[in-house]
Amino acid sequence: MSVPLDAKEFVQLVTHVGLVEEYIAKECLYELDDPRGTADAMAKLFERKGFTTPLQTSKLLKGDTDGYILGGYRLLYKISSGSFGRVYRGDDPRTGQIVAIKILRKRWTDDPRRVELFEREGRLGLTLQHPNIVQILAVNKDNITGQYYIVMDFIEGGNLRDIISIRKKLDVDEALRVLEECASGLAYAQSRGLTHRDIKPTNILIGTNKVARLVDFGLAEISQAGAAAMFSDRAPGKEKDDAEVDRTVDYAGLEKLTSCKKGDARTDIYFLGTVLFEILTGQSILPKTRDKQAMQMRQRYEIDEPIRRLGQEFGLHSSVVGLVLKMCAFEPSSRYQSPALMLEGIKSVRAEVAGGKVTSRQVSGPSTIFVIEDHLKLQDVFRKRFKKMGLRVLMSIDPSQALSRYRQQPFHALIIDAGTVGQAGLEAFDQVLREADLQHLDLTAVLILNEEQANWKADIRIRRGGVVLVRPVKMKDLSAAIGKGLGLESGDAPDDDAG
Repeated sequence: MSVPLDAKEFVQLVTHVGLVEEYIAKECLYELDDPRGTADAMAKLFERKGFTTPLQTSKLLKGDTDGYILGGYRLLYKISSGSFGRVYRGDDPRTGQIVAIKILRKRWTDDPRRVELFEREGRLGLTLQHPNIVQILAVNKDNITGQYYIVMDFIEGGNLRDIISIRKKLDVDEALRVLEECASGLAYAQSRGLTHRDIKPTNILIGTNKVARLVDFGLAEISQAGAAAMFSDRAPGKEKDDAEVDRTVDYAGLEKLTSCKKGDARTDIYFLGTVLFEILTGQSILPKTRDKQAMQMRQRYEIDEPIRRLGQEFGLHSSVVGLVLKMCAFEPSSRYQSPALMLEGIKSVRAEVAGGKVTSRQVSGPSTIFVIEDHLKLQDVFRKRFKKMGLRVLMSIDPSQALSRYRQQPFHALIIDAGTVGQAGLEAFDQVLREADLQHLDLTAVLILNEEQANWKADIRIRRGGVVLVRPVKMKDLSAAIGKGLGLESGDAPDDDAG
């Protein structure tokens, strides 16, 4: 339609595009009391009454008839723009429900792969129903405009980036509460087989009720296509997508450097840790860069030293610094191994910071003991003895496996025979007990030394749950130490040496 010249033509255009019912539009025309009045005057009246928004009236005054209704939802005004979509505030004229509508940019609608990802990931999001995840309500293609869109709950409030730009940083309790809610959302999603893939402050919304919600679950796969291209051979001079300077590029860089598979929840944990650090200090620990080489360099992601240094400068509680360090460990095996384990760790730190008494908790699952023993006969003795006590027995000759296994799936008890595995056994003993302390988990750990190693005992820091025994060691004493720690009966044991 042509540009409206007067009030009557403006009313005709408003009803033509479906923004206002005809009888309501005519009432506004009568109220103006000047059918030959200007279109501008009519537009201002519609805005004052809340029937149109500035976005809509500006389009109408240009004679634009597209982009007002999408899949039955009215587009009210633009909230934000991204590399692959724009987000609008909208409403359902049938119910009055306020929603957020993400629209795939027109330049991607001719790319079958992007369209497929947009629809697939959107539909996966339909299955996520959790108080800390923004609910997706619909995924579809508009028959009139041909545009692809996703309808979501509208969260009145703002994202973490906006909040930090105003407040500079959050206090520790508020920051940990936000983190706990995000971790809860991630843990739920992982239980449904999904990871986020684009954790950053703009994808964490804080409602007026102060509840944190994750948005754009899985949708990063669309812009991830651009990130993946950045780390592969490409024709010189080929234009880069805007998405290549987003967090998805850092995901690709970190995963490539650590040989971590795409979709590993531990990558989400790493970047959630960087968000925690930023909202605590107001400083990004991973500054944005367009330097392709910098995004592929190990030192960009090895951030232990600046976390410790800046944590001290900002006076952060030692347990909070420890939490960030564990989340942001460069090696995936050193991070929390799942969002659920991270969630428990966050709760413990919150309690500690609040001054409450932090009580350790028991490891879930069947009672399990991990034994590090390099002597075949003793392996058999230990296996038979602890199975008789009702324990699930895991065995290894490699001390480094103790920490790796504990991080993946914590066990209830540990025996390390330093008499057969040597000095590495001492290091593993301390590392596993320290990890148990960090996660506030109950662990009974016994280190066995040979007589010639007895002088090592003076240099060993005995942490909670740790016991050091020097040969000769009776099996009944060893069984008693394990049984006492686990609250089990040690049972009858032959009075012979455990070695």
